[in-house]
Amino acid sequence: MEIFKYMESYDYEQVVFCQDKQSGLKAIIAIHDTTLGPALGGTRMWTYESEEAAIEDALRLAKGMTYKNAAAGLNLGGGKTVIIGDPRKDKNEEMFRAFGRYVQGLNGRYITAEDVGTTVADMDLIHEETDFVTGISPAFGSSGNPSPVTAYGVYRGMKAAAKEAFGNDSLEGKIVAVQGVGNVAYNLCRHLHEEGASLIVTDINKEAVQRAVEDFGAKAVEPNEIYGVECDIYAPCALGAVINDDTIPQLKAKVIAGAANNQLRETTHGDLIHEMGIVYAPDYVINAGGVINVADELYGYNRERAMKRVETIYQNIEKVIEISKRDGIPTYKAADRMAEERIERMRNSRSQFLQNGHHILSRR
Repeated sequence: MEIFKYMESYDYEQVVFCQDKQSGLKAIIAIHDTTLGPALGGTRMWTYESEEAAIEDALRLAKGMTYKNAAAGLNLGGGKTVIIGDPRKDKNEEMFRAFGRYVQGLNGRYITAEDVGTTVADMDLIHEETDFVTGISPAFGSSGNPSPVTAYGVYRGMKAAAKEAFGNDSLEGKIVAVQGVGNVAYNLCRHLHEEGASLIVTDINKEAVQRAVEDFGAKAVEPNEIYGVECDIYAPCALGAVINDDTIPQLKAKVIAGAANNQLRETTHGDLIHEMGIVYAPDYVINAGGVINVADELYGYNRERAMKRVETIYQNIEKVIEISKRDGIPTYKAADRMAEERIERMRNSRSQFLQNGHHILSRR
């Protein structure tokens, strides 16, 4: 892998390799862009097939965080860490404290958080060595479990998408098919139920499905049946790549709005649902509640302030739809454009400021 060539092609700023022999730490920190502020992104621990696969994952995820943070209106750039190892058996205190020292060494250019394979307890160990970590225990003034906040953001974004599809944002009487009933989706179902929506749910976890049936009067269907049910809104809240060649012909929904990451298997599938007239709320815009919530910790966590910020996901989905119409492009492309335009405005503003400063100094 030609790392510098890859970094140059996609405009990455920095890749840091972190090794600690005693603890077994092998970590890669990728910083994509810090135009809007320090790079924020979680630490993932995974058993990668190769070091190259780990590097590629770190780079891909870091770029995704740049777009997610920019689209959410946060003054943060994008970064990500991957730790190579089995999260079930390779963890130890020394590993995360050693990693914390590497994060501290970046002096605030990168701020980490939990991700796949890491936990609040792991973040607490990192916090022993650095303040540049979020998602730590509430005892340290953290925000705690992000799932209810992410769910509320998805709910707000779903209402904005419904407004575009149905003429108003009321979800009362709407049929919503929710795929996956994990922590985020369960809380989303609660919001939908309270507004008077009818729920169809599925999950490989039968207990989770039963809970939704009992608590919200949801109708349960088998996992492979969820795509073809008669509904107004399809909410993917489990696996990625669920919008694909097999599922698109089955869809009857007018809106796709859910919490899952990487919902489109290929970008062409985003083009296809756009041509079908389905209003798609891009995943990294609608599911940004979690990152908005942990970002508030950087100011001294205030839940009321964080929730008000999460509410703006409604306006962010509206902006995406507006750009989609303005430029005649699908919403998944419009989301990227919204993020890129914000970063570009900041770059231009900074460049203009430096030029003005230079003129002032030269006149002296």
